[in-house]
Amino acid sequence: MQERRRSAAMGSVTVTTPLCYLAAAALLLLGTAVAPCGAQVVVTIEEACRMAASGGAGGVSYDHCVASLASDARSRDAADLHHLAELATRIAVEHAAATEAKIEDLGEVEESPHARARLHHCLDLYNAAADVLRDALDNLHARVYGKVSQQLAAALGAAESCEDVWKGEEHVPVAAHDREYGRMALVALGLTSGIA
Repeated sequence: MQERRRSAAMGSVTVTTPLCYLAAAALLLLGTAVAPCGAQVVVTIEEACRMAASGGAGGVSYDHCVASLASDARSRDAADLHHLAELATRIAVEHAAATEAKIEDLGEVEESPHARARLHHCLDLYNAAADVLRDALDNLHARVYGKVSQQLAAALGAAESCEDVWKGEEHVPVAAHDREYGRMALVALGLTSGIA
């Protein structure tokens, strides 16, 4: 049986078949977060993180994903994979900004010109990453998931590149910030990849 609706403004007919609803039910049973017909399937943080950890992004820690999202009060308003990916991206932007601030603070008190140059290089990397992440948020709003995945993958490089600047040194002053930023950007990529 098919349901027909006529759009008064456009004069077109929309046909919705039970097949569309059966496909949505099948996707729910398989644990896929995006339903056909444009509807988002409600998922828990645990379900979303399980998909991200087992998905193609690789390296997403299930425990870190759950802990990061569940500890953020904004997660209460995020009931589907799209909104959880958006939240993870926002958290990644916040981590990038916090890392930028930490690098700026370190640069102000650092006496070694060589270390200051390294910090400045890391600052440039995080400035660029934060810009890319903000663009990714815009594309998430527009639901251009393929582009978002590309942008998140590109933004991941900031932490690694900053760490590379300090190769051979005993102490990497922003190691903890790099690690946390990288893990959160990877969670955002894993969640977005589950939609794309």
